Amino acid sequence: MTTAVSTFSDQLRGWRQARRISQLDLAERAATTQRHLSFMEQGRSRPGRGIVLRLADALDLTLRERNSMLLAAGHAPEHPESALDGELLRPVREALDSILTGHLPYPAVVARPYGELVAANAAFDLLTEGVPAELLRPPVNVLRLALHPDGLARRVVNLGDWGRHIVVNLRTRAAQRQDGRLDALADELTAYLPPAGPAAAQLGFAVPLRLRSPEGELRLLTTLTTFATATDVTVAELHLEAFLPADAATAELLRARAART
Repeated sequence: MTTAVSTFSDQLRGWRQARRISQLDLAERAATTQRHLSFMEQGRSRPGRGIVLRLADALDLTLRERNSMLLAAGHAPEHPESALDGELLRPVREALDSILTGHLPYPAVVARPYGELVAANAAFDLLTEGVPAELLRPPVNVLRLALHPDGLARRVVNLGDWGRHIVVNLRTRAAQRQDGRLDALADELTAYLPPAGPAAAQLGFAVPLRLRSPEGELRLLTTLTTFATATDVTVAELHLEAFLPADAATAELLRARAART
């Protein structure tokens, strides 16, 4: 949802409809009346700060979306948006650096919501071998890097299955957030994928990345970590994606690779 210029009533109605919640249900969750909620959606009632925050909680909005709703209602934002390279977030940067280093010899990256790379550990070069310079020019988009025909995709054995898993996750987030930019990115990435074919055998619980390498095929799983209790917009929007070996052979190959560098 484009919330920066929309009115409070538009945002409220749009989020409620996107969540498929009735006025009565939302009113109950936000400790107000259906009549009051209806008036707010019609722009006939100016909401106080407290009810805006309760509505944001009930609608499960992100910190950025909460700030946008508060601003649209004529109130100051609740959550700061600090510069990631500023002194205030130095402990966050140090914590991320420690996690990235501790994950070696396996690759790990920190990215923003649309795939913009923030930081990576030394094993990230496993994913960038042979990638042309234009895809590695800052700001690097790790999602585009993964699925672009000139990027990692050239080495992915199961590109169709793995790539569609990425796109489906993007589509889900786009629907939850009413985010046209995520939809546009998903459209771009979908165009890079081969036609859907028979589903390949999986591990039973995840879609592994099967990656060609000079040492042999690597099988990797990914995990996502976020700052679940963040109160700063910048921190809340970061996520750490860590790659893990899906089998003992991959773990051994990656340990041997790290020992040679």
